[in-house]
Amino acid sequence: MPYKIGNTEILIEQGDITDAVVGAVVNPANNQLYMGAGVAGALKKKGGQEIEEEAVKKGPIQIGSAVITPAGKLRADYIIHAAVMGIDLITDAEKIRNATLSALNIAENAGIKSVAFPALGTGIGGFPYNEAARVMYRIIKEHLDGNNDSSLDKIMFVLFGYEAYNEFLNRAEKDFGNG
Repeated sequence: MPYKIGNTEILIEQGDITDAVVGAVVNPANNQLYMGAGVAGALKKKGGQEIEEEAVKKGPIQIGSAVITPAGKLRADYIIHAAVMGIDLITDAEKIRNATLSALNIAENAGIKSVAFPALGTGIGGFPYNEAARVMYRIIKEHLDGNNDSSLDKIMFVLFGYEAYNEFLNRAEKDFGNG
């Protein structure tokens, strides 16, 4: 079920984010921007090694910040590499909050109309799905509330696995209401 914040549609889907047809896919990156396992590894495997090569040229970056690169062979136009952790692979709510906001700001600055997020920090970072949803939804609401000139027509959450999907969907009902 789609939700709306201002002029932006929010969608929650279960699936493979590497198949998303959007302006940008968000990669839950480490601050060195190496793409090893998890979502980053899947993006690199399907999109090509050049994604990581382009990202690493822009690093290292501060944890909580983000950079944008072309998306290689993916169906998305760009990848926004949002650093949710350092090379210690440890994350927390503040890092996820800042990385989500940085990804939104980069998308807006690039004029991107649609962006797909995974559950930031929940894979290798081990952050709980329900808490990641709470943090990410809060910053998205804050970003979009009163922002009538947002370039973002659509924000998708593409979640791999039933548990992540279920937690994000349940949290969306609480935070965004009934559509």
